[in-house]
Amino acid sequence: MPARVLIIDDEENIRQMLRLTLETAEYEVGEAGDGMEAFAILGGDPAWNVILLDQRLPIMEGTEVLRRIIVLAPQARVVMMTAFASVELAVQAMKLGATDFLRKPLTPEIVRNAVVAALGAVKDHEKADTRSVTMNGFTILSSLDIAKQPNERRFMVRRPNGQEQEVVVEIAPEARDSAERIMPGATIDEDLWTTQAEIFLSDFIWNDGDVPHSGRLVLRGIDRNLLEQLARPKGKK
Repeated sequence: MPARVLIIDDEENIRQMLRLTLETAEYEVGEAGDGMEAFAILGGDPAWNVILLDQRLPIMEGTEVLRRIIVLAPQARVVMMTAFASVELAVQAMKLGATDFLRKPLTPEIVRNAVVAALGAVKDHEKADTRSVTMNGFTILSSLDIAKQPNERRFMVRRPNGQEQEVVVEIAPEARDSAERIMPGATIDEDLWTTQAEIFLSDFIWNDGDVPHSGRLVLRGIDRNLLEQLARPKGKK
């Protein structure tokens, strides 16, 4: 019996593209134009394996729809889709129970990879590492990062096909100099640089749709808002 995929998107042309892509791969496909239509479908037939859920929907946003889907169809893997997103929104979706977060425009390969990855994903997200972030089928296993050198952060990234690759984020001297200029005299914990390195890597994967081919990135600056949130005035613990 083929796996069943429900598409929730208010744009008919996108639903048609997704349907064609998935039916060609021999999935059974259903469609809904908004959250209310999806709830009606799930209320009568909750046995869907994967749900592709757009973030920008009429009536209520995708994250609100996601909260209800988790109750109506707890066994389903939910993959979020959006053209307007941030790493923070992706993390929020993961915490709510999504297994992946896709960036539009989508290619048939990305869609198929995401569905395959979702079908093999751990559904009970509370048992998974809550700091792991999945986007476009790539999962950053942040619990595995190791600082072998003071100015390096190492992450393992799992590709959609299940293969894993180590990626090193080098913290350049100018990044530390920038932090000192922004908050002179502040105490900057090394955990801040780990967080900044993870965000930097996430942004790269989000924008490029792949890990760096060299397996290495160089961080040359720091996010001011993050620095102001996590840095401590000198002398405070």
